[in-house]
Amino acid sequence: MKQPMNAPARLAGQFIRRLRALVIKEFRQLLRDKSNLAIGIFLPILLILLFGYGLSLDIRHAPVVIVLEDGSPTARDVVAGLRGSDYIAPRYVTTMAEAESLMRERQVDGIVRIPANFSRQLAQGRGSIQLVLHGTDAATAASLRGYVAAAINGWNKHRQDTSGRMSAVPGIEVLSRLWFNSANSSTWYLVPGLIVLIMTLVGGFLTSMLIAREWERGTMEALFVTPVHTFEILLAKIIPYFTVGMLGLTLCLVAARVLFHVPLNGSLWVFMVSSMLYLMVALSLGLLISAAARNQFLASQIAIVTTFLPALMLSGFLFDLQNVPTGIQKVASILPATYYVELARMSFLAGDNIHLIVRDWTILVVQFAVLITGARLRTQKTLDR
Repeated sequence: MKQPMNAPARLAGQFIRRLRALVIKEFRQLLRDKSNLAIGIFLPILLILLFGYGLSLDIRHAPVVIVLEDGSPTARDVVAGLRGSDYIAPRYVTTMAEAESLMRERQVDGIVRIPANFSRQLAQGRGSIQLVLHGTDAATAASLRGYVAAAINGWNKHRQDTSGRMSAVPGIEVLSRLWFNSANSSTWYLVPGLIVLIMTLVGGFLTSMLIAREWERGTMEALFVTPVHTFEILLAKIIPYFTVGMLGLTLCLVAARVLFHVPLNGSLWVFMVSSMLYLMVALSLGLLISAAARNQFLASQIAIVTTFLPALMLSGFLFDLQNVPTGIQKVASILPATYYVELARMSFLAGDNIHLIVRDWTILVVQFAVLITGARLRTQKTLDR
């Protein structure tokens, strides 16, 4: 009677001993491979600094040339507002031909032309200013048009106020408020998505070569003749890289708060749980790729195509998925990174939304279960491919 009662405890003890030995082996291999440590720890720091400081969707000091054909004080006063803007860096020329030459050479992004008869037209109540924009970058052109229009409209409103020519009929005042990004900074928008890229890189790319490396070095056959089970092999490979991924996440979180001052409006524990779930999905996907490929080079290429590039292009990191074709939206709905981007931006900018959290967590758990099952089925204790 004692043997059956002690059997579960004995099996659990054997499982723990085998798993402990495998985890120690994997940690030693990880520490021995400096390139993996560099990718797992130093590359996240490099990426968040590079993307955080170097990548911005905001316009700052855009070069704009002003053609001042009308030299009157009124004309100069109109464009004076452009000089005080942080978004526009004006320079002056006297002819339109000079401005067009600068535009063709891409030395300026826009031309503001004050025609020679501007003062006379303005006195008649119908003054006009020509704005020419470099249209190769549509987003920059649209933003620049808004900045120039706002500066000139501000001057026009000030002129009406000071001249006392405001309409007797009360006007409509629009009081605007920007939700979820009060600083109106693209950095706040990009940094949470950047964390997703780094977690994808650590989880998917690094682990995609683990089992393939074992096959190439012949150590997988040595593992197969031991009493260890397939699930124990997979779990032992996940634990070290899960640790590295969480370390990278901590570094990213500190950088987001300290360097870029991105607020964390949601709960920290919700963000951490979301990150753990996504990291487990990325790790299991990497293991599935590694088990299927059995070649490090092939596994790394498949990992880039199936994990990093989709996380960069199709997860909502750079592009709003509501503005892409329906087919692309359906593809994006399959990707785990899409849901983690949504959870990360929710935690940082919007605050906790219980319905969104439950839905996305459920999807990530299901994806992890499917992927780890696939990795286990592909990692059989047999030498047959």
